[in-house]
Amino acid sequence: MTDSRLTPETRERALERLAASTTAGEELDVLIIGGGVTGAGIALDAVSRGLSTAVVEAQDWASGTSSRSSKLVHGGLRYLQMLDFKLVLEALKERDLLLTEIAPHLVRPLPFLYPLRTRVFERAFVGAGILLYDLLASIRRGKRALPFHRHLSRAGLTKVFPDFAKSAAVGAIEYWDANVDDARLVLTVMRTAVSYGAHAASRTQVVELTKNAAGAVDGALLMDLESGKTIPVKAKTVISSTGVWTEESQALADDEGGLRVLASKGIHIVVPRDRIEGTPGLILQTSKSVLFVIPWSRYWVIGTTDTPWNEDLMNPVATAADIDYVLAEANKVLARPISRDDIIGTWAGLRPLLQPGTKEGTQSAKVSREHTVASPVPGLVAIAGGKFTTYRVMAKDAVDFALGAAAKHNPSVTTTIPLEGAHGFLTAEHELASVIEHLGWDRAMTDHLFHRYGANIRDIAQIAQADPTAAKPLEHAPAYLRAEIIYAMTHEGALHLDDLMMRRTRMVYEYLNEAQDALPEVAEIAKSTLGWTAKQAARETDLYRKRAAADAMAALQHDDASASRERDKAEEVVPMIDLAVH
Repeated sequence: MTDSRLTPETRERALERLAASTTAGEELDVLIIGGGVTGAGIALDAVSRGLSTAVVEAQDWASGTSSRSSKLVHGGLRYLQMLDFKLVLEALKERDLLLTEIAPHLVRPLPFLYPLRTRVFERAFVGAGILLYDLLASIRRGKRALPFHRHLSRAGLTKVFPDFAKSAAVGAIEYWDANVDDARLVLTVMRTAVSYGAHAASRTQVVELTKNAAGAVDGALLMDLESGKTIPVKAKTVISSTGVWTEESQALADDEGGLRVLASKGIHIVVPRDRIEGTPGLILQTSKSVLFVIPWSRYWVIGTTDTPWNEDLMNPVATAADIDYVLAEANKVLARPISRDDIIGTWAGLRPLLQPGTKEGTQSAKVSREHTVASPVPGLVAIAGGKFTTYRVMAKDAVDFALGAAAKHNPSVTTTIPLEGAHGFLTAEHELASVIEHLGWDRAMTDHLFHRYGANIRDIAQIAQADPTAAKPLEHAPAYLRAEIIYAMTHEGALHLDDLMMRRTRMVYEYLNEAQDALPEVAEIAKSTLGWTAKQAARETDLYRKRAAADAMAALQHDDASASRERDKAEEVVPMIDLAVH
C-alpha cells in the first residue's frame, strides 16, 4: 500500500501517469470517468484486484449527486412494498458491512419512527413489513449490526419525540438504519483506492473518447481544467460512472448506443436541532414521496422531493415551491410548526433514473432492480442508477463486466477492505487521551473528529500540536477546527474555497448565509497552505459570495427554469468545457 494523501502534488503525479499511458506506452487497465461514490468504489475495486487504475473527475470529488443525498445508509424499507426482497437483502447486507467492517467510523446507527394513524390494521401491516426488514438483516452471518424494531404507544412516541403532534399518530414503530456524511464517505473510498495505487485527478475533464482502427474505445483525451493542458490517455477499458451525465459521457464515443437516464431532483432543508424536540428520525409517507426528518449532527435534515429536472445538470437548486412542500409535509406531524425563518440551509441533488431499455446499438447489458451496467461500444463500460448504500456492489458489477470471463479468476475483494481511518479507530481515542486533553478538545469536539476521521484523528492532532493556532475552532464556524481546514488541503485534495466550504466541511449548510462570515479566516488558511496569492484568495472569496447570492435568489423562484437562470448567473470557480461547442 502507498500513501493515501490527496494533494496538489499527488494530482500532478496522477496526471503524469495518465500522460505516460501514451508517451511511455504504459497503457492503463482501467480509466474511470466520474468521482462520485460509484466511481470511487470502482477505483478501489479495480486497483485492489491488481489492475492499473486511474480515475478522473471534472469537478471536485463528490461534487454532484454523491454530496447531495439524504445522507442515509439504509436497506430501502419502501422496496418491501414492491416485494423486491432481493434488492432489500442486498442493501441491508451493504448497510451492515459499512457499519461493522468497512466504515464503522463514518457510518452510525440511527433509529427512525414510522408513525401509525390507526391502532390495529396499520400496526399489524406495517409491523409485519418492518419485522421482515429485520429478519432479512439477520440473514447475514455474525452479530446483528443494529437492534430489532419495537412498537411504541402514543405515550411512548411522545416520550422519545415530544414535538410529534398528538393528533398525527396513535403510536409508532421504531426501527434502525444508519446515517453518514456522504461526501466524506466518497472521499474516504477514494483515498483508500489511492492507498492501493490508484491514480486520482480531480478538476480533469474527459473531452473525447478515442477509438482504435477496429472502432473500440481505447482511451480518452483529457483536459486539465486547472492548467488548460490536454492529455491523451490509453486504457484497455474506460468505465463511465457519471450519474445524470451518463448520456453526455456516452456521446463522447460518438456512438448512438448506451443507457438512457433522466434526472430527478430531490431537495432538503436544514433546521437547528433545538428547533424540534425529539431523538429519533421520522419516516413519513406523503402523496408524492417519502419524507425523512433526520437528526444530523447539530441539525435536522428534512427531505426529500422527487420531481423531473430539465435544466442545467451542473447546478440543481431548491425552488420556493420545493421548500414550501417540505415545510408543509413536515408540519403535518409537528406540534410546533417550522417556517422559512427556521431554515439554515438547503441543498438539491439529482438522482440518475434509468429509463426502460437501452439505446439502439447497445451490445450487452447486465441489469439489477436498481442499476444497469452496459457496453455501448467495445472498450467502453457504462454504469448508472443504483443507490448510495450499494455503491460497492455497483462497483463490483462494473469491474466484473469489464473483465468478462476473467473476473471469475480475479474476483472482487472489497468486502474485506476497511476504508481509510477505520483500522484502529476504536483504540485511537484511548491512545490519544492525554493529547486530546492537552489540546483542550471537549467531548463534543472529540466525537465530531472521530466521526469524521476515525483513526486519522492522529493526523489532525499532529497538525494541532505543530501549530497551536490550528487546535482552535474557526471563529465564525466553531464546530470545525482550523486544523481540519489545513488537513483538507494537505490530505484530502481540496483545491478551492468551494471544496472546503461545501464538501470537506458542511459549513455551507450549517451556518446562516452559507457561512460567509467564516470565509476570510478559511481563505487566509488556504493562502498559507496552498500558496495562494492575495488576488487568488480575493477571487475565490468573491465567487463564493456571488454563488451564495445566486442560491438565495434561486430559492425565491417558484419554478425550476427561473431558479436555474438565477443560479447560472454565478461564475464557477473552475468552469467545465462546454462539449457542445468544443
